[in-house]
Amino acid sequence: MKRIYMDNNATTPLHPGVKDVIRDSIGIFGNASSFHSFGREARKYIEESRKDVANLIGAEPQEIIFMGSGSEANNTVLNIFACKCPHCDDTVTCSKEIITSSVEHPCVLRTSECLQEKGIKVTYAEVDKFGKVDLDRLAKTITGNTGLVSIMTANNEIGTIMDIKKISDMARKKGALMHTDAVQAVGKIPVDVNALGVDFLTMSAHKIYGPKGVGALYVRKGTIFCPMIRGGHQEQGRRAGTENTLGIIAFGAAAKFIGEEMDEDSKRIFNLREKLRNGIIKRIPHIHINGHLIDTLPGTLNISFEGVEGESVLLYLDLEGIAVSTGSACASGSLDPSHVLLATGLAQEAAHGSIRFSLGRENTEQEVDMVLEILPKVIGKVRSISTAYGSVR
Repeated sequence: MKRIYMDNNATTPLHPGVKDVIRDSIGIFGNASSFHSFGREARKYIEESRKDVANLIGAEPQEIIFMGSGSEANNTVLNIFACKCPHCDDTVTCSKEIITSSVEHPCVLRTSECLQEKGIKVTYAEVDKFGKVDLDRLAKTITGNTGLVSIMTANNEIGTIMDIKKISDMARKKGALMHTDAVQAVGKIPVDVNALGVDFLTMSAHKIYGPKGVGALYVRKGTIFCPMIRGGHQEQGRRAGTENTLGIIAFGAAAKFIGEEMDEDSKRIFNLREKLRNGIIKRIPHIHINGHLIDTLPGTLNISFEGVEGESVLLYLDLEGIAVSTGSACASGSLDPSHVLLATGLAQEAAHGSIRFSLGRENTEQEVDMVLEILPKVIGKVRSISTAYGSVR
């Protein structure tokens, strides 16, 4: 049975070129903090990768901090604004409020809840039916007491792309700093930190055909910063712990490859997604497309199928060799409907019946054709035993 992977927003397979780089770099084991030749060799490769990652987002190498994941990077930024260290400037950190959105990744939302318990005021910006932050309401929310605005560049569940440049301008006018979680956007659409006007930006290797366990945080030169992980001088004293040399080398390679291939890949992936979307609309009745149809990631398609449970559809498709998602991979195991879909105003029943297809560079037209052949049968099967669908119809 041929297996089809359409869950690239959860993670991506390693790029063939990245695999080659990993094989060639296995022997680079020195501690990059050591002064001997083994350490200097490791340091050389880490700094080369730092340049490649920086180039992908238009940053300077010294503005890139390597971390263990995108979640760690997001946590690091948010916790700056709860820091009460003697050397930190209390007027620009813990005394300030934070604004984020109701559709952020769980690592941002859970951290924000934690900060609230510590006495930090957090405001959650509302979104419209397409999942975009309401700019008019947001403008009224940002005040002179706002320390940080943290809004994702593109949503991981529905693919909607936010108006980050406009939001950054709003924040800057009020003296607030701007952070964007760009984990889902980098490598899929052009992302330039200077064009966006952000002070912090988060990215992750395993979303751009690199390895898991390594991420990066962009911090604009001169921006306030307080480490979340302390104990060593690594990463310019901003993230303690011996560097994941092999992971960082692979991250740099992934950034270089995706930078060269993104334009062509994105166009092809977008066409595949449109073929899948139009094919589903033609073959399956009583559906709802979630997210923005224009301002969206090229490969993300989130659809609610009336009268079904998303988990059932996922499992039936998996039996057919097709891998999809019911929402955020980090929220799997939860029976609660997607907080993103609920925030857009979708009813709980429809949110429960949602499936996310996220296409990547390895998907083909033949795979889309196979999904379009199998999916209607699966939806029909699930609906045939659904009392909810029968009562509505």
